[in-house]
Amino acid sequence: MHSSKLRFGWLDALILAVVFGLIGYVLHRAHSHFHYNWDWRLIPGYFVRFDADRGGWVLNLLGQGFLATVRLALWGSLLAALIGGVMGVCRVARSLFLRLLSRTYVELIRNMPPLVFIFIFYFFIGGQLMPVLDVEHRIADAAPETLQVLAFLFGPPELLPNFLSGLICLALFEGAYVTEIVRAGIEAIPKGQWEGAAALGLQSRHTLAKVILPQAVRAVVPPLAGQFISLIKDSSLISLISIQEMTFTGTELAVSSGRVFEVWLTVAALYFVLCFGLARLFRRLERRLSRIGHHPN
Repeated sequence: MHSSKLRFGWLDALILAVVFGLIGYVLHRAHSHFHYNWDWRLIPGYFVRFDADRGGWVLNLLGQGFLATVRLALWGSLLAALIGGVMGVCRVARSLFLRLLSRTYVELIRNMPPLVFIFIFYFFIGGQLMPVLDVEHRIADAAPETLQVLAFLFGPPELLPNFLSGLICLALFEGAYVTEIVRAGIEAIPKGQWEGAAALGLQSRHTLAKVILPQAVRAVVPPLAGQFISLIKDSSLISLISIQEMTFTGTELAVSSGRVFEVWLTVAALYFVLCFGLARLFRRLERRLSRIGHHPN
């Protein structure tokens, strides 16, 4: 496929000059108006600190919050993809019950503010589901090796019930949007694919699994990338239910240290790194799937 070579022209130079001029103007106005004394020396210490009792360096609040956000993004994306994949298939199922179930789930969440949804489901899950799962007693009776694995995968074991409650809330919320992405991807496949598979004697579930879904995956990767990036940013809402992720620890540090701009600019940079890295990863995956789709058999 022919692709034209990108060139840097005078219009690009003009746009860059305007952008940098605006940034410089904003920085100048901020400096002259706020008279803020910048001090970045405390920021590295918010990531790691030396623990005299352990005799080594350990993660500090901001480092712990960053890892908690990474864990929320990883497990939340996997759980949202699972929920959205199942519900997306239900959205195109022949069963009226499955269609009504998935439609109700999607409409309930899409038409409710995310913060309201998180509060409602957090108190329901935390108050009803966690006691049923008996997470706290299982942690208390767990072996040290099990606790180490749990700490690596989910963070401090003593905070696991809260983490799981917030994770489930986040995954349920994002899963509704993944559901619609999966549904749209499946419905984008021409009906002739279904008819051709039926002519070959394939049953509907085999057609869906072996013919339709492999093609739909390539179509849904770009919108899924955007949704999973949104999941990382939406994970900041979990801080309002006392989940100690990056926004929560950033708030504590900004209040306690008084270094408001330094802390929040650092938090913003960390979110940018996560989102940009995920965008690049999905871009590579999209290109690979595109090559596979156009590779001759």
